[in-house]
Amino acid sequence: MTMAKRDTYTPESLLAVAVGVFNERGYDGTSMEHLSKAAGISKSSIYHHVKGKEELLRLAISRALDGLFAVLDEPGATGGRAVDRLEYVTRRTIEVLIAELPYVTLLLRVRGNTDTERWAMERRREFDHRVAGLLKEAAADGDLRQDVDARLATRLLFGMINSVVEWYRPERRGAATSDEVADAVVHTAFAGLRTYR
Repeated sequence: MTMAKRDTYTPESLLAVAVGVFNERGYDGTSMEHLSKAAGISKSSIYHHVKGKEELLRLAISRALDGLFAVLDEPGATGGRAVDRLEYVTRRTIEVLIAELPYVTLLLRVRGNTDTERWAMERRREFDHRVAGLLKEAAADGDLRQDVDARLATRLLFGMINSVVEWYRPERRGAATSDEVADAVVHTAFAGLRTYR
């Protein structure tokens, strides 16, 4: 490996390679050897940027979580009726998921086997809890159907959103845009959940 090649490697490009390998092999099935081969650099070059693969995992998951939590602080998520905020958060969550697809895919696949994975799962639960709170508030306002249990509606909504990582492939010819996917999910979910007066 030439020095010029190493000099062109950045922490960001290394992270992108690591996320690809983690998603392909699973975090537990990935070694530093796998990462160095995929990056085309030596293991010592990787250690120049990070302490190890768990730091790469934390950086990747943080990127996904930061994007999701940022949605909750946007004006569309903080003002107005709860049902409108819930729709906004649903739409923006899908947009973040698609914009950060490999990172969110990795986040949704963690299983709690390491400290970083347990931290990520706790942060995910916090995000889910905050969105579930919006759903409950919208139901209490009478804007969502009362005959659908709020916990069930929350799980179905998250199931629909999270499933996007399993089938959405932006590189496919004719793939829907993030706006089209968000529109479809919001329409499908809220046509069944909203009350119309």
